[in-house]
Parts: sequence; structure tokens; C-alpha cells
Amino acid sequence: MSQTAPHTFHIPVMGLAFSIDSPLKVARFGISSVVSLSDDSLLEHMRQHYSQVYNKPYAPISEKEEDYRAKRVTAYLNLLDELVTQQMAEMQQQEFAPDSDLTKYFEMLPENSLLHEQYLEMKQTTAPFWRQNLQEELCDAMVAGNIDVNIMTKLDRTNYAKNGEQLPQEYSDALAALRGFANSTVRSSVVFSAGMNMRLYGYLENFPCFYPDASGFFEKKVIVKVSDYRSAMVQGKILAKKGIWVSEFRIESGLNCGGHTFATDGYLIGPILEEFKQNREALRLELYSLFSSALAAKNIHVPLNVPAQRLTVQGGIGTAQEQMFLLEHYGADSTGWGTPFLLVPEASTVDEPTLQQLAAAKAEDLFLSPISPLGVPFNSLRNTSNELLKKERADKGKPGSPCVKKHLVSNTDFTDEAICTASRKYQRRKLEQLQAQDLDPITYFTEETKILAKECLCEGLANSAIQLYNISKKAATKAISICPGPNLAYFSGVFKLQEMVDHIYGRFNALNNTYRPHMFVNELKMYVDYWKKKKEEQLDTLTDKQYKYLQSFWDNLQQGIQYYKQQLPVIFKNELERQVIMLDELLEAEDQLMLAKLEKAVV
Repeated sequence: MSQTAPHTFHIPVMGLAFSIDSPLKVARFGISSVVSLSDDSLLEHMRQHYSQVYNKPYAPISEKEEDYRAKRVTAYLNLLDELVTQQMAEMQQQEFAPDSDLTKYFEMLPENSLLHEQYLEMKQTTAPFWRQNLQEELCDAMVAGNIDVNIMTKLDRTNYAKNGEQLPQEYSDALAALRGFANSTVRSSVVFSAGMNMRLYGYLENFPCFYPDASGFFEKKVIVKVSDYRSAMVQGKILAKKGIWVSEFRIESGLNCGGHTFATDGYLIGPILEEFKQNREALRLELYSLFSSALAAKNIHVPLNVPAQRLTVQGGIGTAQEQMFLLEHYGADSTGWGTPFLLVPEASTVDEPTLQQLAAAKAEDLFLSPISPLGVPFNSLRNTSNELLKKERADKGKPGSPCVKKHLVSNTDFTDEAICTASRKYQRRKLEQLQAQDLDPITYFTEETKILAKECLCEGLANSAIQLYNISKKAATKAISICPGPNLAYFSGVFKLQEMVDHIYGRFNALNNTYRPHMFVNELKMYVDYWKKKKEEQLDTLTDKQYKYLQSFWDNLQQGIQYYKQQLPVIFKNELERQVIMLDELLEAEDQLMLAKLEKAVV
């Protein structure tokens, strides 16, 4: 499986189920996508399902087997690799007929790609011999999209044997997932998200596939998702000192994204990208120096040439103009489009009722929620079936969820072994503790709401595939959680794969009639609201540390606004009207910040 896809966008990881089989849907068209490795039981269900669909042999991997989690990861990825290879081979045997996947492959390519130009040349060639030669050359040049994988570093539960004994650390969730990927046949990348995990980073050193061979080739690559330049520099150095090269820094907006959000301290995506642009090559060379020394110390061949280091960006991108600006002005190698592809059944896996909810969703239906048991803000959709089930249980006096998968266990307030804050076991004990405090009604209601807000995401984010494919009768519930970004408000309806790809490249319009500010403005508004909320939460108990945080955050937002003002002629070349509109929006955000700052003179 090749590592260089022909498109200038990719589909990031989405929840647990929503991109779980995206490679089988889009890789043959040269589109890279990312599979979550968090839920090994879901991977096993999907392997069973697709083994039946494609008539492949299937041997179950039971939880009773030693190292079953890693084995399940390896087996599913191997199946994906085999099936995508099979799809490519079959597609290359097709005719260039109007409705064939072969034609679709080339029609969807970006128009400025060499392969697309060669395709147009073939279409215009009438001589049978030369046309046949050109068709064969095109087929030989086809490249599949990558089957990349995601490991959320914070999901690294320690596991236990049946007798209750703690297993060695290499059997933790994240390490087992990494081992499963390392042992698989796919030649692609692992994406580390949600910050640093030193145990996981150290474990990379055990696998030769992450080191370059004598020619400088990496069988498997490392991508680090970051929200700012400092994070990239710190994590890049940590890994380089271990002899691990970061082949890509994947920059994601702290707030304007789907799923869990990791807000910066007021640093906006535009200034962050500018910092990468100015320092990108210096960082690469600095990391190469550390990387080379580490390899030499391990007696591993040091590449003579500095390895490539891609820069990609994702979070709230919505137009072809934004796509091109990120590629051309900041030098991004690719952009990530996640949320819009939730509306594309040919690319993602969303059950029909939830798909219709997404297709009809308005801005007010999307919110930054407190539902994640990890305690991290989580972009969500209102009135999902899992949210309704959660409320129904609480109303019946049975709050919390059965905790079967235990991927998000983190709390030890009441137990020696960590449990999940969305579980029945935790919420019952926490509510009993709350009741014993003899609080006034308003305070009690506020604290109770915080407890009951937590939602079982292990089941909720996996059940969409279970429901859509009808592949398991053992799910604890049928309820669905889904995690679109705020960008969903500007897309309505259900789209074909080619329509969404054409939208990205400016050949089709998938936006609805809702006015959509530039992605920079959308993110800025979210950060202004976030700062105002933080200030309100800390107002009554403001410490010196909180004061400095709020002030620094405010200053960073102001600097970001000034940066965008300066960039207006570049963002909208020869579009004076759009410059004026965005300037008005920047001034409005500036006014809001100033007014919020003056309220009660906090900062």
C-alpha cells in the first residue's frame, strides 16, 4: 500500500465507528482516511462482517486469548490492506466507462494534478493505439489512499488478568494498539492525538518498522496531531531523541473541530500556521540533528538526506477557497475534512436515523458539551438517541450506564481500580455523596447536573456501525452518540462522494444558504465565547494564577485579531467586499472582548 495519496485532502478519524471502514470506501479512489484503534471489540465485529461480505476466511479472536487486543488490531488492518489491494486490482481491469469506479478515480482528482491532466489528454486522444497506451499508463500510475490509524494517547487503560492481577504495561490499551499496528501489513501512519504519553512514545523504540531502512524509507510513519507550534516542537524533540522521526505534524483547531476539543491559550489557527510557516524548515533541521544522533547511538543507519516532514491542517475548513489558501499561503501539504463527510454514506458509517439528524441540523443543534467521561469538552449533537437514553435512565432513578468496554475509566474516588464517570457504579456513589452534603437546592441541582451529564461514549460512538450493518446482538444498548464539529451547520442534506470531493476542489457547492463566515472568524468567535465562559466560571474565586491565565488568553486573542486584519488583502485577493465583511466581524469580536474585559474589571 503506497504512502503518497494523490489528493490534497484526507478524512481524519471520526469517533469510533464513523471512519472505522472508510478505507474500504474511499482508499481505492486515492483518498486517505484514519481508523480509530480504541475499540478492539468493534474492530473484531467489523472484521467478521467484511470477511463475510468478501467471502474471506474468519477465525474469531477471543478475549480469552493472550494479547487479544493487539491481535485484533493486526487482523483487522491486514484485512483492510488485503481488500483495498484487491479493490485496486479489480478497478485497474475496468473500462473507462462513464459510470465505472476507474473513471470516477480520475474524475475526482484535483484539476492541477499531473495525473488528472494525463487523464484529460487520454480522453481527447482518438487514435485507438495511443488511447490504449495512455489508459494503461494511467492505470499503472494509480495510487490508493492510506489506511492510517489513530491512537488517542489519553486512552491507555491498564488491563488486568482474569484473576485480578495487573498485566504488564505492554498490555495497556494504547501500547497494545500500537503493537497491533506495528505487526500489521499496512504501510501507512499512526496518528497520535490528545497530547503526550511518554510510555507510548518510549514503546515505539521496540519496533524496527518505525526506523528508516538503508535507503531512508520508513515502513510505518508517525504523525503527531498538535494544536500549536510549541506542542509540535516539544513532542518532535522527545521522539527524535528516541530515534523516531515525526513524518507529519497534523495541526487541528483547538475548538473548531469534531469530538474532543483541546483549546489553546487563545492562540488562533492563523497565527499558529504562520509560526509553522516561518519556523518549519528550522524545526525539521533541528529534529534531524537529534534524530541522527539517536540513530547513530543505536547503530542504525542514518539517512543522508533530511527526511520529509509534512504539515497538514484540519478543523472547520468549509470552502475550496479556504482549502487553497491553506495549501498555497501556509504551504500545507494536505487538509483534513471530517464533519462534512459524516453526510457522505460512501465515505463514512452513520446509521440512517442519525444521518437524517445530521442532515437537518442547525447551528443551535450543535454544542460544546460536558458529556465526555474524560472531562474534556466534547463537540456534540443535541437529542441523540444516547442523550435521550441517558435522561430516561436518570428520570427513572437509575442514572449512569452499564460499563462494559471500560475504555474511558479514569476515576478512583470510590474504588481502587479506575471506573468511568458515566457508569452506574460511579454516578450512584457520587450522588449519594452529594446528597450527604446538605447543599442548598440551587447548588445541589448544579452539581447533580454535572454528574448526570456524563455519557457512555464507548458504546455511543461505536453503535452506529453495529446498527447500520446489524453485526452484533450483544451491544449493551442501541443508542448512538455522534461528534460533529460546528462546521456541520453550513452543510445540509446527504451527499455523494464525488459531490463532496468536487466541493473541496471548487467544482460543486455543498453549502446550504446559512451565512458562513470565514473559518478564521468562526474559530475566533468560539474562542471569544470560551474566554467569556472561563472568566464567568472563575469570577468568584479568582486566584493570581487564574488572573494571569485570563489575561494571557485575552492578549493572545487580541494579537490574533490584529494578525487577521493585516492578512485580509491576502486572504481575499481582489475581493474588497469580503475583506470589508470580515473586518467588520473582527471588529465585533474585538468589541466583545473589550466589553467582557471591562465587566466587573476582572482583567
